[in-house]
Amino acid sequence: MAPPNNPVNSITNLLQSSSLEKCFDLCDGKLSVNGLPLLHDVPSNVTFTPFSSVCNASESDAPVPLVQRVQALSHKGGFLGFSLDEPSDSILNSLGSFTDRNFLSIFRFKTWWSTQWVGTSGSGLQMETQWLVLDVPEIKSYVMILPIIEGGFRSALRPGNDGHVMIFAESGSSRVKSSFFNSIAYVHVSENPFNLMKEAFSAVRVHLNTFKLLEEKSLPSVVDKFGWCTWDAFYLTVEPAGVWQGVKEFADAGVNPRFIIIDDGWQSVNGDADEPNQDAKNLVLGGEQMTSRLYSFEECEKFRRYKGGSFLGPNSLSFNPQRPKMLITKAIEVEHAIKARDKAILSGATDVSEIEAKINKVKQELDDMFKGEGSSLPNGNHESCGCNADDYGMKAFTRDLRTHFKGLDDIWVWHALCGAWGGVRPGATHLDCKVVPCNVSPGLDGTMPDLAVDKIVEGGIGLVHPSQAGDFFDSMHSHLAKSGVTGVKVDVIHTLEYVSEDYGGRVSLSKAYYNGLSESLSKNFKGTGIISSMQQCNDFFFLGTKQISMGRVGDDFWFQDPNGDPNGVFWLQGVHMVHCAYNSLWMGQIIQPDWDMFQSDHVCAKYHAGSRAICGGPVYISDSLGGHDFDLIKKLVYPDGTIPKCQQFALPTRDCLFANPLFDNKSLLKLWNFNKHVGVIGAFNCQGAGWDGNLRRIIGHPQCYKPVLGSVHVTDIEWDQCKAAIGMGEAEEYVVYLDQAETLLLVTPKSDPIQVAIQPSSFEIFSFVPLKTLGPVAKFAPIGLTNMFNSGGTIQELDYTVAGEAPQARIKIKGGGNFLAYSNVAPKTCYVNGAEAAPEWSADGKLKLDLPWIEEADGISKLTFVF
Repeated sequence: MAPPNNPVNSITNLLQSSSLEKCFDLCDGKLSVNGLPLLHDVPSNVTFTPFSSVCNASESDAPVPLVQRVQALSHKGGFLGFSLDEPSDSILNSLGSFTDRNFLSIFRFKTWWSTQWVGTSGSGLQMETQWLVLDVPEIKSYVMILPIIEGGFRSALRPGNDGHVMIFAESGSSRVKSSFFNSIAYVHVSENPFNLMKEAFSAVRVHLNTFKLLEEKSLPSVVDKFGWCTWDAFYLTVEPAGVWQGVKEFADAGVNPRFIIIDDGWQSVNGDADEPNQDAKNLVLGGEQMTSRLYSFEECEKFRRYKGGSFLGPNSLSFNPQRPKMLITKAIEVEHAIKARDKAILSGATDVSEIEAKINKVKQELDDMFKGEGSSLPNGNHESCGCNADDYGMKAFTRDLRTHFKGLDDIWVWHALCGAWGGVRPGATHLDCKVVPCNVSPGLDGTMPDLAVDKIVEGGIGLVHPSQAGDFFDSMHSHLAKSGVTGVKVDVIHTLEYVSEDYGGRVSLSKAYYNGLSESLSKNFKGTGIISSMQQCNDFFFLGTKQISMGRVGDDFWFQDPNGDPNGVFWLQGVHMVHCAYNSLWMGQIIQPDWDMFQSDHVCAKYHAGSRAICGGPVYISDSLGGHDFDLIKKLVYPDGTIPKCQQFALPTRDCLFANPLFDNKSLLKLWNFNKHVGVIGAFNCQGAGWDGNLRRIIGHPQCYKPVLGSVHVTDIEWDQCKAAIGMGEAEEYVVYLDQAETLLLVTPKSDPIQVAIQPSSFEIFSFVPLKTLGPVAKFAPIGLTNMFNSGGTIQELDYTVAGEAPQARIKIKGGGNFLAYSNVAPKTCYVNGAEAAPEWSADGKLKLDLPWIEEADGISKLTFVF
């Protein structure tokens, strides 16, 4: 029996019976919003149904306040559907047309990755468009068209002729067909583009009931910490000695990683032609392992052979930090030789024996390097010596890491969703597994060619039967959890659509796998120990995120252009930032955006560091051994390995939404965010590259790689998007600190915008601090520690006494270094941690103090300024 006075039913009945006017109407081939025709030439087989007529909110497991919020706004949205005469597993249909109207969209440019695209016509969309936002200034509003899930079908948008927006619905199996859809896309209108995102995804969450919003979930422990990922340092050559050396280099420099990610290379994998229970040999570069399969849930031999205490005593094993670089350099030489042979064959060469001889020679040299250098670990394992199993392997290694490096909270490892890149080797485990040929969705025909896709298609995927997905993930994760691993980076997520033919289609297969993953996360990693990656497709977000609360919002950080463009080392960095910024608009409704790692000694490292400082997510790097810029790292990270993180995730400013900050020759990428007591704008020059739909790749636009003029205003910050920040947005006057220029400005909401010129691959961070009047004369605003990129993030607490005989400003600051505040007069007295101090004050209002890092106080200093 249902409980009496069910609050969900009560609010549902109340609001469904209200007289709120529906915002959308479909009539005479026009979809109108608030009386304004938005889509024209809508086919007669397309339907619109109001939200409340489709969604029974009382059946949702969403929290009551969320359901109430959605129901209160239900008149602002509804569902598009269509019907056909014949059922099919893949269907293309027009939703209508638009021209001469600005749009913002996100589309998949690879199986795994999505990015921003703007235009003015339905014909200007790209394949695999995940959502579309239309600017409707006539009614001062924005409209979203969001393709979603219905039944066994997933949908995306495509360009059509004459301005038409096409919707493509696919099941991923020729056995799963339909001819009727009632709610295959959701449409929503709002006067605020950021509210639009919240409202639309909240409505779809309540409707589908297959995922959860970020606000419903807890975050991983790594979200506000500094970490190191092993990928670029080792690629597939990662081993315990190298990991130990890497963590030691940070600790020796006074920067303590609070988490590490042991990336690809730690697993027990081999090829179909290899011995069933032996590791593939001498793997180095990413790509070589993409046809390999998992043959054991335990760590590979390199890690199994680790003996506890190997690096703890006075006679600890040594490691040559140049070894990974030498192996990588030689492996690249092999790769180039193979590419030269393949190019010669494509050009019609009949004799490539000379190149073949070179390939064999370089391969032998690489094999000799592995044999000659050997591993830094002793020969043997617990089985051969009769020792306790806990004294060997990953468990012993993680224990030793935590014993020696006291601040290391989390040790995570990498794995692919299906186990390894090529899945699981049939017959190698207790699970029902077979190699399934890959069938790439026709929706991906217009996306970028990709080595990873080619290799996976070449080898197929060793797929564990979906009925055993829970057992599969628990088998991996339970061993890791017992070995001291506290989380996983799950990569290569969006491969399930390739192999869904015999498993009920992509929706059914995805549900089985994602539910199994969620159950294992709850059991083994506190429900939060995961970063999702290579997952930027809508059905992952709609089906796979009940438990997952953090994920990548950009593609990989590329330290050089994989396509060989000499300018790419610069312009690819701006492309990465644009991916992250615009994907955060939608992904941030469901997961905490993760902007990915970068390398601190890269030519554009400072550029990346500036964006990571205000992105609102974790900061982690992928430095090679010995390849660190610790001065730069210390502008992002406290000595204890925590970071001055913004309160929310960074988003593009409103004037950037329909702009092209990559190759329009005029637009900056501007990001807004909040600290506890300071608003932030970051302005980045990302011009110089972008997507080319004809070439199906990202290309350079060198004519755009030049300084860009722009402006910044206090109203660029969306103060109303954070309840705690609304008061800051109501200030009458602000002090603005420009991080790179080291300049202070005074502005009001009525001031002209601040004009700025940003060089290519450069940035400026603007901190907007409300100016407080203390007593009859003094005006004061704390900037924070200016030796940190996010200076305002160092302010932990701020309190004022504004009246009386001794007005005061009391501040808690975390960190050591250069404290700066604005004060129009010199304070009468200053105290630092209770002791009187003598700050430096100048007539331009700069008030300075040098603060120590106080370890026993967790780096916190208490400042009091008396006026």
